[in-house]
Amino acid sequence: MPKSAVTLLTALALVVPGLAQGDDDEKGDKPGLYLRATPRFSFSPATILFTAELKGGDDVEELYCPEVEWEWGDGGKSVSEGDCDPWEPGMKIDRRYTGRHEYSRAGRYRVRVSLGHAGKRIMSQTMTIDVRPGVGDPTMQY
Repeated sequence: MPKSAVTLLTALALVVPGLAQGDDDEKGDKPGLYLRATPRFSFSPATILFTAELKGGDDVEELYCPEVEWEWGDGGKSVSEGDCDPWEPGMKIDRRYTGRHEYSRAGRYRVRVSLGHAGKRIMSQTMTIDVRPGVGDPTMQY
């Protein structure tokens, strides 16, 4: 490899943390919850798949087997609790949670996902989705 290429790679590794080690090593960071919808906007009636992903942080008991609560923005709510073995140090935590919801009417909906443990909310994330009037939607204007 030419000396200039080695120099460039070394400089990039110093300037861009994680480039040399890979971005997968996020242990020790404070965890964050990220939420996305597929599709982000649609026509009614629309079934939307939501994915919440926990990134960073260590695998700790507080994040193990959380209660997952979805508030769909249309007055509906879903709650799920995992049926998990008791926590032991060294166990891996789930980092991806999904929920699916159908919106029968057009509107702008603010969706919230929350992770809880032992009756308290640990973290939550919100996003807004748009559902446009589809065929047969009473909100559609002719």
